[in-house]
Amino acid sequence: MYLVDYLRSHRVWFKTLLHPPASSAAKLASSLHVPGRAVAKTVLVKAGGEYVLTVLPATSRIDMNRLAAALRHEPGSVRLATAEEVTRFFPNCEPGAIPPFGRLYGIATVLDAGLADQFEIVFGANTRHEGVRMRFADYEAVEAPLRASFADPIAVRSATSVRRRHAG
Repeated sequence: MYLVDYLRSHRVWFKTLLHPPASSAAKLASSLHVPGRAVAKTVLVKAGGEYVLTVLPATSRIDMNRLAAALRHEPGSVRLATAEEVTRFFPNCEPGAIPPFGRLYGIATVLDAGLADQFEIVFGANTRHEGVRMRFADYEAVEAPLRASFADPIAVRSATSVRRRHAG
């Protein structure tokens, strides 16, 4: 089922957003002029013998040890899925355009608590040129993800630190 049909079937408000193709959540945020903390990035991981879709702010990255603890797995037992594994689970999605609805694809979803303070979130749909905006509360009601704290902010280099690095 295509994501838009899925959301319509749940009778929640959402808005589709057409934009230039974006290969990452950060590029989606830039293209749509939306703060990265309000853009949901999806990453498929393998935890032990199961696959889990993680959803976190575009401005963050996964701390694998904290994710393993949240999923009640041993440290080191969680890894990123390979490109082949991602394609197998999301055959109707372009690379880099996985929606944050693991339930739609038969897998569990874990949401980083960092997205929970957003009134609305934006995320990629099944293609790299289409995004979706919806209320966070509606997303959580439809998906019912496990909520955990497993992401760390990505350090942003300041212009000063970049200049210092190139001056030496």
